[in-house]
Amino acid sequence: MDEIVVTTVVYVPPEEVYDFLLDFSTYTDYSKHLKEVRKRGDGSPGTQYDFRLAWWKLTYTARSEVVELDRPNRIDWEIVKDIHANGCWRIQELDELPDDAPDDAETACRVWFELNFDAGTANSDALNLPRFISFSRVLDKIKPVVVKEAEHIVERIVADLEGRRRRVELTIENKPSDI
Repeated sequence: MDEIVVTTVVYVPPEEVYDFLLDFSTYTDYSKHLKEVRKRGDGSPGTQYDFRLAWWKLTYTARSEVVELDRPNRIDWEIVKDIHANGCWRIQELDELPDDAPDDAETACRVWFELNFDAGTANSDALNLPRFISFSRVLDKIKPVVVKEAEHIVERIVADLEGRRRRVELTIENKPSDI
């Protein structure tokens, strides 16, 4: 199982971060490869989201399902179509502001984006690949794109949450070993 974990500090209360992250339908604003999000449900566990993705000559719709919510600490989800994958957003309020906090910061929390996936379980029939392009080659090319997109998504979310752009210190705790 491959894992990607991106973490950073956000200078807003955990409840605000949680509410913001729970609205998956806005995620198209954060990824150039995410073209559309369709929601089935009210956002509670069991709600499914279809994420229409486009990269290179490929388009694909991933279907995720919210599996558990722990307000304001955690949002867990899993992919329920074509690949074994799951992930979560974790939010933890910090007891103290970091030394490099903005002057106007009153609160801080650490946010983690975690994605676990088994590329070997991907259904190659789900992608309509051009002739002479192997599925394994596409998987090798996609993994670094997924890591970069995870970084961009977190950076853009921080800017919207805080209402301003700033240099965001991201930590990549884990990433697929063959990147």
